[in-house]
Amino acid sequence: MNSCPLEFSGARFKARCLSAIFMFCLSLCWNNDMSYFQFIHTGDIHLDSPLKGLSGQEGPAAERIRTATRTAFEDLVTQAINGQVAFMVIAGDLYDGDWRDFQTGLFFVRQMGRLHAANIPAFVLHGNHDAESQITKRLTLPDNVQVFAYRKSQTFKLEDHRVALHGQSFRMQATTDNLAAAYPPPVKGYFNIGVLHTALGGTNGPHENYAPCTLDELVNKGYDYWALAHVHQGGVLHEHPHVVFCGNLQSRHIREAGAKSAQLITVQDGALQGIEPVHTDVVRWIYLDVPVGECVRFGDVIDQIKSIIGKVTRNAEGRLLACRIQLSGTTALHGELLASGPQLLAEARAAALALGEEVAWIERVINATRPASAVSILSDGSAINDLPVLLAQAADDADLQAEIASDLGDVVRRLPHDAALDIDDPLLEAAINKDFGAVIEQAGAYLSARLAAERR
Repeated sequence: MNSCPLEFSGARFKARCLSAIFMFCLSLCWNNDMSYFQFIHTGDIHLDSPLKGLSGQEGPAAERIRTATRTAFEDLVTQAINGQVAFMVIAGDLYDGDWRDFQTGLFFVRQMGRLHAANIPAFVLHGNHDAESQITKRLTLPDNVQVFAYRKSQTFKLEDHRVALHGQSFRMQATTDNLAAAYPPPVKGYFNIGVLHTALGGTNGPHENYAPCTLDELVNKGYDYWALAHVHQGGVLHEHPHVVFCGNLQSRHIREAGAKSAQLITVQDGALQGIEPVHTDVVRWIYLDVPVGECVRFGDVIDQIKSIIGKVTRNAEGRLLACRIQLSGTTALHGELLASGPQLLAEARAAALALGEEVAWIERVINATRPASAVSILSDGSAINDLPVLLAQAADDADLQAEIASDLGDVVRRLPHDAALDIDDPLLEAAINKDFGAVIEQAGAYLSARLAAERR
């Protein structure tokens, strides 16, 4: 009679033990799952940035280029949702300067709304272009978007993943203070991310030296990951801790040639386990050298252009290639090519269209060929043969060079900063460098080619 309670008690004890073991194992699995997460690091998106070279251009290719920054960002949000990332970091220059079209801002709000519906928070830092933007100051963002303050550094915590994000937005465009120096120490027991818009001492190409700091300074801060933007060429500058420029999401001109991406970071047990690019660019800029030394006719040059474009588009993975073509080599066609610039560009664009409406688009054709010989350009024994002698004399004429310097000086000073960086014309390059002897030489070569072409 007395054994029944004991047996019942023993069965209950065993059940409780099994239940406890089960819950312990479940908690271990749960904690392991919680220690793993991924996030996206992006920046330099420049939504709706006006793109160069599209004036007067129509058709699917031109429209695709015009909307490329939006499409790339929308695709990135889609990949974030499909991949169930924990959060997204936008490290500055979401917008593009003093851009007053609020449709740009509404587009961004819609994309953040998509993240909100998927329970994905976004952390936004304002860079130099955002500081100029009217949209930045006035637009109300969804609840899942946190914007770093600009008066001092700010820390946001994600308790579920034990993540602390530290950052400070730009209050004005020309922010030349070292913002990183005032970032707080890392939060113990958290995966610490520093978000910073910086030129990193101005050592990364033609970027203004905003929020300057040093790589050593970032490495020694104690954070696990630095999410940088401003320099459009992405790259990992240091590992463990990782210091990473995400690069711009979508290239907008030839100086941003090549693949563009955001970065997908994987974290396991509080340590960075992997980083990989997320390519959502829909237009990829490319510089193509087209040798034409073997070409005999003008049409042969166009055929060569078409052939080389056809080869590179096979690896474009469906992206539109925006091409700048450089013709190279020594050829008897030098003069004809030099004298037929508009026709050459139109024929090259037609050759690209023949491959498909959204396969390739030709932004510009540069003639970098050399003449086969001076005689082949100026060959019929008339006064035109005296031109090289006159030009040689002009190149040594100090008074003439001074006059040219005066005439061209104002023109060169009015050139936009970007135009001065994007020099591909030897005549313009010589003018900017104030090499007026070379200006005369280059202008003479063009004049010779034009005169020779008209005589044929």
